[in-house]
Amino acid sequence: MRTSTLPNANTTFSTFLLTGFPGLEWAHHWISLPIFVGYLVALVGNATILHLVRTEPSLHQPMYYFLAILAVTDLGLCMSTLPSVLGVLWFDARVVGLVPCVLQQHFLHSFSFMESAVLFAMALDCLVAIRFPLRYASVLTGPRVALVGAVLGVQSAAITAAPSLRLLMFDYRRPGALSHAYCLHQDMIRLACSDTCFNRLYGLCIIMLAMGSDVLFILLSYTIILHSVLAIVSAGERLKALNTCVSHILAVLCFYVPVLGLSIVHRFGHHTSPLVHILMGTVSVLFPPLMNPVIYSIKTQQIRRAILKVVSLGKTQ
Repeated sequence: MRTSTLPNANTTFSTFLLTGFPGLEWAHHWISLPIFVGYLVALVGNATILHLVRTEPSLHQPMYYFLAILAVTDLGLCMSTLPSVLGVLWFDARVVGLVPCVLQQHFLHSFSFMESAVLFAMALDCLVAIRFPLRYASVLTGPRVALVGAVLGVQSAAITAAPSLRLLMFDYRRPGALSHAYCLHQDMIRLACSDTCFNRLYGLCIIMLAMGSDVLFILLSYTIILHSVLAIVSAGERLKALNTCVSHILAVLCFYVPVLGLSIVHRFGHHTSPLVHILMGTVSVLFPPLMNPVIYSIKTQQIRRAILKVVSLGKTQ
């Protein structure tokens, strides 16, 4: 039950209503099954990647350290939305307070920005490995990769701190029905009665500067990589060099394509069904953490070997 009273000129709503799948409330328990399986696979898959990188000596290389940072980011993305999404679908727990809502959107957006930044860092890793193979081990040491991960984490949390703090200061004088089963910055400022110009402009700027620059530099990195690969005389060596980047390219597509699709739906899909918005939102937060462990397990030989080694040890015990 909501703690707010009916709206009037002097009423400030401090709670919001999360939205499941409108019109399909009777099927929420059935809809929750594939979503729960998706979250479970994402959590187990990324935890497995972390375990393998930590325990398998053959994976103690910069590429796999970056993969471990990506796995931590994906776990953060999952845990940012899992409680509220399953709470709505399983228990119809739609009411969320202002502070928990602000915290959830802060962590969700922070981990999204971090995912983008980590994918850019991994593109640089591929670039150094192919362009400067003899200097790779000396340029990207374990401590340097750890420092990069720490900096990206702090940076991602910092750039979303200012708009998140301002959300706590806004007045919300209308019924706070959000458009998803989790809180988003754009949803909250839509319901605010205060001046939200700073949040709108700041949000647009950091998306353009952060994610936009990440995409630009990823494309630039692969332009240089492609130029370097084409300069290799041996066809077999060219194929081997390109194959090292396939997993990363797929991870980039898994992250940016759903984000782009959701942005297009929000911008031009005003007359589309709310179910389309909700489905696209669910895909954008769940698809990358779900697919990244699968992609790297299938496409990376060292990861496959490490998984088979763990499985074989489990069978012999």
